[in-house]
Amino acid sequence: MEILKTPSDVQAKCQKWRSLGETICLVPTMGYYHAGHEDLMAYGRTLCDHLVVSLFVNPTQFGPTEDLANYPRDHARDSAIAEKHGCDLLFMPEPKDMYCDDHATWVEVPTMSKVLCGVSRPIHFRGVCTVVLKLFHISCATDAVFGQKDWQQQAILQRMVRDLNVPIHLHTRPTVREADGLALSSRNVYLSPEERAQAPKIYEGLLFAKDVVQSGERSVPRLRERVLKKWAQEIPLGRLDYLAVVDPVSLESLETIEDRALMACAVRLGKARLIDNILLSC
Repeated sequence: MEILKTPSDVQAKCQKWRSLGETICLVPTMGYYHAGHEDLMAYGRTLCDHLVVSLFVNPTQFGPTEDLANYPRDHARDSAIAEKHGCDLLFMPEPKDMYCDDHATWVEVPTMSKVLCGVSRPIHFRGVCTVVLKLFHISCATDAVFGQKDWQQQAILQRMVRDLNVPIHLHTRPTVREADGLALSSRNVYLSPEERAQAPKIYEGLLFAKDVVQSGERSVPRLRERVLKKWAQEIPLGRLDYLAVVDPVSLESLETIEDRALMACAVRLGKARLIDNILLSC
């Protein structure tokens, strides 16, 4: 595995691979790897001739009061994990390598970025779209892999790729969970023992919603009310950011479930903001 830090070096390497007719899969990450990241890498390794992993805590997707400075980091461990999963090139830039001092160009999918997580994180997806498009260009990737836990992110990126005619195929992998159902996240390390004990109840509430819909409930307001009542009893330390039911592709809000729908949520437990989702079907 080769570790490179400058975009020009990565681009030169990847352009050479592409000139030989070889394919490249990109797995964009912010590091502090867990089994979810490992699944993305392992799957990416099966797709293409070369696996490129980016490890970059992107400052432009963090708001001024968010955890950029304290975001967990362990680059030595992450490098070993990437190599174990067959990574050919690990891209580890510094912010100055990715953004000029007078950086002024942004990529945005406005409507889809203003709902769900975008309500409390208004600049987040602008930062995500900008850095991911830069990574697509730098890596010359033919394919890229993202996780289903960040459903809104992958839906926005799918729209960005479609609208801008980016020649890349995006793949989405299922959420990887702990044995008790908690979605894996680098931010889970923020949880106290008491908060960690309550955190799996988030997913239990989503599974409950799925059962309720399959039993015949179609009203989104009634479904939300039942999930929120369950969470109020089982997650007393939790603070709701949002619980919404939306179209899985457009992210438009739904009042009635007629076919497939996505229930998505964000719940704050102490210092951690935990997101999760589940697909609902009649």
